[in-house]
Amino acid sequence: MSQSATVAATVDGVDLAAIALTPQDRTAKRGRNAVFSILLSLAVIAAVLHETNSVELRRLPQMIPTSPGFWLIFAGYYLITPASEWLIYWKLWRIPGSGVLALLRKKIYNELLLGYLGEAYFYTWARSRVTLTAAPFGTVKDVSILSAVTGNVVTMALLVFAVPSLGFDKLGIDGRLLTGSLGVILAISLGAMAFRRKVFSLSRDDLWMITRVHFARIVVSTVFLALLWHIVLPDVALSWWLYLSTLRLLVSRLPLVPNKDLLFAGITVVVLGEERDIGTLMALMAGLITAAHLVLGALIAFNDLANPEKRP
Repeated sequence: MSQSATVAATVDGVDLAAIALTPQDRTAKRGRNAVFSILLSLAVIAAVLHETNSVELRRLPQMIPTSPGFWLIFAGYYLITPASEWLIYWKLWRIPGSGVLALLRKKIYNELLLGYLGEAYFYTWARSRVTLTAAPFGTVKDVSILSAVTGNVVTMALLVFAVPSLGFDKLGIDGRLLTGSLGVILAISLGAMAFRRKVFSLSRDDLWMITRVHFARIVVSTVFLALLWHIVLPDVALSWWLYLSTLRLLVSRLPLVPNKDLLFAGITVVVLGEERDIGTLMALMAGLITAAHLVLGALIAFNDLANPEKRP
């Protein structure tokens, strides 16, 4: 071999040919993913046991409606988030139908374990399951940020609608606290838009598509919640439930307002009157959503531990 060939084959004493011919070792990566999966499954089981002891699930059978329509709408209300996110990622990556299960896992991990842990899981799922031309982290980040920004924009629009119609006193919110919450929302949203070229990695068309899907999800989930309330308490007109559902969305997204559930309960009393069994209704919905998290989380965790090689 000539001297030039020898130089080309070695750089700083490292044999480049040997590196090129050595296959990439994925065993360690698979091992790390398996350990991560087992830890997530065990954490979900621990969370299920803890929440089951702290929630009075035994009261639910006495409160649950028997109407099939209620359960169909409830399923739609619970699944609207993973379904809308699947649509987004299908448009961006053409992910398979099984991606709905991965996004459902993301929702459960976020709710039962830790916020944004679900995003970390979905990021690892996308890297191993979807053929991409670029790293998926930027896309997952953009989808999450736009979800928050879209919710903030809807919240500000609802404030413009709710304050003149009810006023600060009937809303039960201190004016300074509401102003501060609005300032935080505006700062986050305007900051994201002002630095969008540094914050977002997707194209403008993709960002608008994501925003439209998030907005549709917010509208549909708000309507579904109003329908669920109307089925449980049909004596109240659906229009009132739609009004309260939008107010609930407003209250839930005010960052500086404490005791959001108590505040919303007070608003419902102002709007509907004290004779309505609002407390029972809110307890029912909260209990059903928690029960759905626990049942699905337990099924996913035990299935993963029993069949780790088939984990999506």
